[in-house]
Amino acid sequence: MQRSSAARINDISRHILREFRRRAQPSLPCNVFINHRGVDTKRNVAGLLYHHLHRLGICPFLDSKSMKPGDKLFDKIDTAIRQCKVGVAVFSPMYCDSYFCLHELSLMMESRKKVIPIFCDIKPSELRVKNDGSCPAHELDKFRRALEEAKYTVGVTFDTSRGDWPEFLARTTDAVIENLIEVEEESIIRKTNNLHRSPDQESNINSTRYKAKVASQPA
Repeated sequence: MQRSSAARINDISRHILREFRRRAQPSLPCNVFINHRGVDTKRNVAGLLYHHLHRLGICPFLDSKSMKPGDKLFDKIDTAIRQCKVGVAVFSPMYCDSYFCLHELSLMMESRKKVIPIFCDIKPSELRVKNDGSCPAHELDKFRRALEEAKYTVGVTFDTSRGDWPEFLARTTDAVIENLIEVEEESIIRKTNNLHRSPDQESNINSTRYKAKVASQPA
């Protein structure tokens, strides 16, 4: 009797697993990448924002929620940044101590993503790339350029000890949605313009691309 019950449980488990695999859909690319320093903001600003966006079906990416054991750190994160439509950079007191934070920020800027800065318990003027000798000069320059660009982008300022949390989440979510709409509209305009190019325009564009390719090759 016990063997029969155990066999039935195993059959049911296998059936459930088969159904799960049959119905499982490939994971969607993230729409919003949340760049943050975990020790400062994972349990408050970044974590709450992730859950708030996720409930709205916006597909955010947060390393502690969107990655699993065995994932290649840089591969997974860099792919998420390149696929996302909008980045959220949560600046905090220990943000600039992290190579990973600065790497992610610079990649978002290089990829020309729309980035919404959140200045959490820190002023933009207090953000500086630190040179401790462990990072090559060219990377430090890249990080500084990305940080300067972010510092001069209109963002959200928030004080975690005295701020209004519901108002902050609502305001930040509105900013994310507005930027997602802008990105989508820009994408539609580009596609429409491409569809309406005349043969002569297309020929000129291809000719320009070919000349640029030839010019870039060594003599």
